[in-house]
Amino acid sequence: MLKVKICGITNLSDALACVHAGADALGFVFYKKSPRYIEPHIAAQIVQTLPPFVQKVGLFVDASSEEINLTCKLAHTDIAQIHFEPTQDFYDKLEVAHLKVIRATCKRDILRYEDQYRLVDAFVPSFGGEGKRVDLDFFAGIDCSKIILAGGLNSNNLASITSFGFYGVDVSSGVEASKGKKDHIKVREFITKAKYANT
Repeated sequence: MLKVKICGITNLSDALACVHAGADALGFVFYKKSPRYIEPHIAAQIVQTLPPFVQKVGLFVDASSEEINLTCKLAHTDIAQIHFEPTQDFYDKLEVAHLKVIRATCKRDILRYEDQYRLVDAFVPSFGGEGKRVDLDFFAGIDCSKIILAGGLNSNNLASITSFGFYGVDVSSGVEASKGKKDHIKVREFITKAKYANT
């Protein structure tokens, strides 16, 4: 069964709607240039209201390891999602679990970190959330069991990815009413199709 992360959470109502619909993880964007940016203390208020067994993920772009450590602590998030290419020294200084993101432009990109769980998104200058899809031909013949697929997903195109065996999916714009605000009906439809379409 696919794991589902709903990203770009900005308010408690959306967070609870996602959790009640069956989301495994919620994403909070700590990148100030994003229209889905949320202040760490607001994220903390949401996180502290959530039921147990829901993972909280912080999304970061061009941040220092010290900034990420502090933000994750303040926001009570479990995992840092790294949307840039830092040095090994950066990772050595991280005090929180992390998930590397590949912004794929070709099939060769998909093979990076193939021994690790990683998120694969379509390359866009704004670092995601624009609904651009990754070329599914990139994944042909590749073990996708440790890949979380993001980029341009919605309830209408989930059927096109079921044969690849992805570990999970990550959606933001595909379940929004507007940037930063979720459409709760779209959320329920997406999660239901992602988790139960083939059961």
